[in-house]
Amino acid sequence: LKTGLLKWKPDYDSAATEYGKAAVAFKNAKQFDQAREACLREAEAHENNKAYLFIDFPDGIIPLTVALQEMQRLPEAVQLIEKASMMYLENGTPDTAAIALERAGKLIENVSPEKAVQLYQQAASVFENEERLRQALEMLGKASRLLVRGRRLDEAALSLQKEKSIYKEIENYPTCYKKTIAQVLVHLHRNDYVAAERCVRESYSIPGFNGSEDCAALEQLLEGYDQQDQDQVSEVCNLPLFKYMDNDYAKLGLTLVVPGGGIKKKSPNAAQDKARGPAAVGSHAEEEEDEYSGGLC
Repeated sequence: LKTGLLKWKPDYDSAATEYGKAAVAFKNAKQFDQAREACLREAEAHENNKAYLFIDFPDGIIPLTVALQEMQRLPEAVQLIEKASMMYLENGTPDTAAIALERAGKLIENVSPEKAVQLYQQAASVFENEERLRQALEMLGKASRLLVRGRRLDEAALSLQKEKSIYKEIENYPTCYKKTIAQVLVHLHRNDYVAAERCVRESYSIPGFNGSEDCAALEQLLEGYDQQDQDQVSEVCNLPLFKYMDNDYAKLGLTLVVPGGGIKKKSPNAAQDKARGPAAVGSHAEEEEDEYSGGLC
């Protein structure tokens, strides 16, 4: 980087290479503060050399991330990765930007799920703009599950709707059915029966949904919920169709409680009639009819 009479301009390219080697050496020696400093100097040298594609990623980001992890400074690492992703977008490499955002999301997921959701959604937007819909769906799926896990159900409902729309666009209809189930469970946990019913009704336009086992199970679930029949709701939510979904959605099914419901109560007379048999049921009905045969007065 030094200049003199015979060297008027710093050699940023060579400096960046040497700083990169130093960062790896410091990381291997577990001198993480020095590794972080070397990584930042490497990025600065690349920036001065107008070589934005090398800033922080893919080589520099590894020792930098490890160093900041060891130093318990994950938010700083995520901030730097976000900065790098913005540079990639500005310089025409959106795929690399999205991969960087995904990596940042994984890094911060256990520490700050809220931030991870934001990063996954940003990565999904980048992939979607590049028409890489399968990668966008993967990012949206991660965001939706984190939102459900954090009980941010209003946001989860919107995220699932976005997923479902893209799956419908690429004609992956069976997965649309599964997303409908997840949507209904989220809406019922929000105590919004109307939204859950509307969700199923709108899904009738998806080819093959009407008449599928997913549709039949959801109709049973909504019927039980509407009738405040906890037995029926629990029975439906224990079907393999629900139990073998992603864990976050399966838990929604297993913990679904009908508000003001509980086990549907049967009248004492009905229980006695069941024990006595069909004949007793008939005679009991006749007794009730005869009781009011002369009128209430």
